[in-house]
Amino acid sequence: MPNGPSDPARRHLTMPKEGPLLAQGPVVVELEDGTTVASDRFCVALCMCRRSATFPWCDTSHRNRPREH
Repeated sequence: MPNGPSDPARRHLTMPKEGPLLAQGPVVVELEDGTTVASDRFCVALCMCRRSATFPWCDTSHRNRPREH
């Protein structure tokens, strides 16, 4: 696990202002209830607005209405 700025990152994440969190795959995501889901794709879009029917994966549902703050 990286501990400092000179240590290589284990995963590269892209945090956009709006939309999904993009992560280099493959990834394993632990949900709030402790279950895990996995994707072996080279890049995954993780839903940050919780509107996705395929949560935690983004299905672009965030495009349908303005983001709530």
